Amino acid sequence: MTHGEARGGEGTAADRSEGLGERLLGTLLDGGHELPPYRLGALVARQVAALAGRDATILLQDYGQTWLVPLPGEGLAAGGPHPIDGSDAGRAFRDTQPVEVPQADGGVRVHLPLLDGGDQVGVMAVTLDAVDDDDRRLLRRLAALVADMLVTKHAYTDLFFRVRRREPMSVAAEIQWSLLPPLAMSTPRVGLAGILEPAYDVAGDSFDYALNGDELHVAMVDAMGHGLDAATMATVAIGAYRHARRSDVGLAGIYAFMDRAVAEQFGPDHFVTAQMMRLDTVTGRLQWVNAGHPAPLLIRGHRVVRRLLGPTTLPVGFGGHEPLISEVALAPGDRVMCFTDGLVEERDARGEEFGEERLIALVDGLERTPREIRSVARSLSHGLKRARGGSTSDDATLLLVEWRGPG
Repeated sequence: MTHGEARGGEGTAADRSEGLGERLLGTLLDGGHELPPYRLGALVARQVAALAGRDATILLQDYGQTWLVPLPGEGLAAGGPHPIDGSDAGRAFRDTQPVEVPQADGGVRVHLPLLDGGDQVGVMAVTLDAVDDDDRRLLRRLAALVADMLVTKHAYTDLFFRVRRREPMSVAAEIQWSLLPPLAMSTPRVGLAGILEPAYDVAGDSFDYALNGDELHVAMVDAMGHGLDAATMATVAIGAYRHARRSDVGLAGIYAFMDRAVAEQFGPDHFVTAQMMRLDTVTGRLQWVNAGHPAPLLIRGHRVVRRLLGPTTLPVGFGGHEPLISEVALAPGDRVMCFTDGLVEERDARGEEFGEERLIALVDGLERTPREIRSVARSLSHGLKRARGGSTSDDATLLLVEWRGPG
């Protein structure tokens, strides 16, 4: 048996020699784990060139979710940012599908979404003379691997952060962004997407989630005040939530732990409103505790069918009694929207509050096409901001959870 063969059954041998696809992806895997982040572009460009491709570009989503910004680096094509709304790269990003655009010179520009666990990292674009199904398969897998490497290396460099930052960012916002999990998650049973405004000055709003086995845990918090004080309170609240959640206590126990943590750290005059949820992704049973938050909205068939009203308890930090737990059975395709009060309490030029009724009308008016929950969250947040006259004097955060069914 030769070095390139392995026994594959009686009288047969499996070919273990390296093909083009394995060589391309293997080079990234073999060389990427110790590669400095600033060298990633050059490595990707070399693999694209091996496919007879050129003008490789890596575009990262900015924090405001408005632009796709080119990552600088050796081997990567230079250029300006692409708007997420109104560009070919933006269409690939919004629809999470490759977009192929014929070029004047006869080539084809291919835009591929960079996805990591459902989170939208950005877009990779390359130009080839022609594109066939083998090219599409290899490019799709290359983009998936590049997305994983970007997420991994993001943890120990400022490079990607600087690219994504299009405006000056407050210290409080820096704290909040470092606290957040990925803004989106997607699995066969459940999807989730959130967005924070104002992206570069958010302070007291935050959210967190974890998928543990068949159970999705979700929390949203809104700390009183603004600036560093609010960011610090939100950090303590989320830290306490994670600690209690990882100790596998129930929703009432999570509330009690968060309440003690905020009270002991900040005293009786400080509080954090919160919403804590658990979703059984097999049955669709949703349980929640509302600690002073606006009631979530249940969206079915692209329309709000009800507010998820139930008993509320005091915000964490005020020493409320053991909370009552609310429950609802979701149907496949249902979405639950949680939001902070800044989304509805903004006042227009006439001094009128935006209000929940206008929020519901805007949700109902969304395009009636099946879109990924990430795209819906982004469109809804930006649409709400426009409807409020572009003003965001307080943090305005929304979080969508979609139960897709037990299959």
